[in-house]
Amino acid sequence: MLGFYFHVPFCQSKCPYCDFYSRPASPAVMDTYVQALLASLSPWTEKLWGREISTVYFGGGTPNLLGADRLGTILQGVRERFSLSPRAEITLEANPTHVDQAFFEQVRSAGFNRLSMGLQSANPEELRFLGRTHSPQDGIRAVENARAAGFDNISLDLMLGLPGGSKERLGESIAFAAGLAVEHISSYILKVEPGTPFAARHVAVPDDDQTSDQYLFVVEELAKRGYAQYEISNFSRPDRHNLLYWRGEEYLGFGPAAHSFFGGRRVYYPRNLEEFLQGNAPVDDGPGGDFGEFAILNLRLTRGLRREDCLSRFGAEGGALFDEALENARHCPSRLLRADGEAISFTPEGFLVSNALLVKLLGEEL
Repeated sequence: MLGFYFHVPFCQSKCPYCDFYSRPASPAVMDTYVQALLASLSPWTEKLWGREISTVYFGGGTPNLLGADRLGTILQGVRERFSLSPRAEITLEANPTHVDQAFFEQVRSAGFNRLSMGLQSANPEELRFLGRTHSPQDGIRAVENARAAGFDNISLDLMLGLPGGSKERLGESIAFAAGLAVEHISSYILKVEPGTPFAARHVAVPDDDQTSDQYLFVVEELAKRGYAQYEISNFSRPDRHNLLYWRGEEYLGFGPAAHSFFGGRRVYYPRNLEEFLQGNAPVDDGPGGDFGEFAILNLRLTRGLRREDCLSRFGAEGGALFDEALENARHCPSRLLRADGEAISFTPEGFLVSNALLVKLLGEEL
């Protein structure tokens, strides 16, 4: 399996919690950016001969700001240069504003078949605090417009751990999102990242106990509504979003701040739009894909780390390393993880302390 990721580093305004690389841009800069993205694909056409692309993801930033024509041009560029699986999942991130039915019809016609929209909350006060420019009603309209355009795979983001947040408010947001009958919900804990406006304002998030209670509440409430947890922050009904990244498969990232893992090496483009537009090559970030990394990624999934996968990826050495982790798992509380001879997986409570558990299981600092 092989995935492509395109970073669209453009936003109309910066949310105060966001640490992703983004900035405003004029239509002319966006046009130039599309051509730079297409140029960055060229070195890979021969290297990927015979390889099939199974997933394409446009993230940001706010990818829908590029407009349907530019997005379609990029996706067509992928089709012309590579073998794109007829079953490929092609995801577009979007905000619930400036996305009418005509926009969704255009991107659906271009080949996009999945949407991921940043709702974050169904509470107007929380949306204002988060710097979001949409209302809950905008979220409803966006989903309705997407459905009318033919999208049958839609994800919404929700955020927990907000200052002043409560289970009651979370429950209302969960009911709101589930009531729209979307196929997938992602729920992330608010973190105050260094260098963000929230950090400058010294925004204080709830303590660990309060955040843990909210997280477990989200897991329980989403399960009641038919959304099964399959990864620390992701829930779906009934089909899952692709597992390529969590299974340690190869992927290529294009655009400033985008990362790649290919051929056992990691590379990334610096967080600098001008350098990318000038055609600068990505920077080497060293080797990747060893057993420790494979285990960490797989243990983010509810299916966990499995012996058969370790043997398939690393042979007899993988089996021996799995056995070491299994022995270490037997010394961990059963409320935090499940372990048998074939798999090790974290419980929802275990996900909350996953870093500490990973150190115990793998015997290495993260």
